[in-house]
Parts: sequence; structure tokens; C-alpha cells
Amino acid sequence: MIPLEDNAADIVGKAQRGLGISDSELGDKAGVSAQTIRKLRDGDFDESVLLSVAPVLGLDGRTLGEIANGEWRPKKMESLDDLAQFTTDYNGMAVNAYLVWDPATRVAAAFDTGADSREMLRSAKHHKLDVQLILLTHAHPDHVADLPGLREETGADVFTPAREPVPGAEPIDEGKKFRLGGLQIDTRLTWGHSAGGMTYVVTGLARPIAIVGDSLFAGSMGGGNISYRDALQNNLEKILTLPDETIICPGHGPMTTVGEEKQHNPFFAAKF
Repeated sequence: MIPLEDNAADIVGKAQRGLGISDSELGDKAGVSAQTIRKLRDGDFDESVLLSVAPVLGLDGRTLGEIANGEWRPKKMESLDDLAQFTTDYNGMAVNAYLVWDPATRVAAAFDTGADSREMLRSAKHHKLDVQLILLTHAHPDHVADLPGLREETGADVFTPAREPVPGAEPIDEGKKFRLGGLQIDTRLTWGHSAGGMTYVVTGLARPIAIVGDSLFAGSMGGGNISYRDALQNNLEKILTLPDETIICPGHGPMTTVGEEKQHNPFFAAKF
């Protein structure tokens, strides 16, 4: 079972960096010492400290405590007939890529490549799929590492967010729609972690699917490398407004759902 991408220390660190709050400033506002903050980020969890720090960082203390204590992880997805997740190792980091297909016509789209697309290609062959599209969530190396191989083996058309050009890929903007058999794929710009992070929302199956790249993780989110404020706002407005049953397919960590993230993600739980 894929572990959560971030622990409580990671979440605190992302929020602290995103807000530009120093250890001493955070300690002053939370009523603890800077040394205590450093210990917290090193994984020395004290529940009272977490509850003091959380509101200063705009985090939900209850769900942060759940993650710190190992009390929550998303429910395991039941077997899905139209969605497959592939996890590969990129320099010691586990990264996800996905296949989504129309069960009636067997036409498929690949979302990112991960470090190695061979297992994805074996799965496509096993399910007798015709991979017609390769849709990139963003251009960070771990997500596009095997693009040449996947493109060569499938002959699929490749698309990338316009803000993150990739050689051989056609740039697209928010609002671009794709048809894939009986499926529709809509695009939502969820930048902040990267300059052009794109979420692909697939409808026409039993449940909606959102392939979110590194915009959102189960119980966390990607660091706001470009803009923390915009990363938060985009996740809130463009992903977590989808129906609760929507399956979220992140670039790292386990799959989850919109409903679970609204209840259990420390960055967003207090907003619902």
C-alpha cells in the first residue's frame, strides 16, 4: 500500500515556507520556543504544540493531529475497470502516472510517464487499449522522464500546459477539452507548485476522476514553489469543488477522493 506522501512535519514545513514565517516568529505567535518548532519539524510531535502551531499556519489542528498519530489514510480504492495507477522510482522518490480508458471503445489516455513507462505499456497491452493521448500535468523531470519511450511505443499525441513547454508536446491552456470515446477530459489550471500545473477532470465513467499532478496529495499538497497562496486557492476552488465522489489521482502518494480531502486534509478541512 502506498504511504502518504507527507507526514505532519512535512505539512508544517510546507505551510511555514509558503507563508514565509521564521521559526522564531512562528514560536512567538504559537507561544512556544523556536527550538520547539525545530523539534516539531524534525518529527518530535507534541499534540499540544501541533494545536498551537496549526492556526498560525492556517492549518486544521484536528486533522494535522490525525496524520501525526497515523490515524488516517484514504480508504483503499475498490478495483476499478477504467483507471490504473503506476508507481515508479525516480532517484529514490516514488512517482505516479495513470491510464484512464473508455471501457466500450478501449481508447485510453496516459497521464504523465513516471520514471519508467514499461509497466504502463504492459498494462495497456493486457487490457487491449489504444493509447491515443499523453497528457502532462506539469514538466518536472520525475513526471516526464520516460516521455520519449512512451510516445514512441504508443504514437500518441502529447499535450503539456502552455506555461511549461516540453519538446515534442503541444501546449494547451485552461479550458481545453478532449474527447476520448465516450469520455470527456476538461482542463483546470491549478498552478502554484509549478508554473503551469494542470488538473485533468475525466467524466463519462461511473465516477469522475481528477488527475491533479502535484497540486494536491492525500492529506497534503505540493509545496508552493511558485506561489503558495495561488496553490491553496486553486486547490480549493478548482479541485475541491468537484463532487465528493471524485477520485483524486495525485503525482505522489495514494489515490484519494474529494470528500476525504475536505474532511481530512489539514490545509483545507477547516474551510468546509
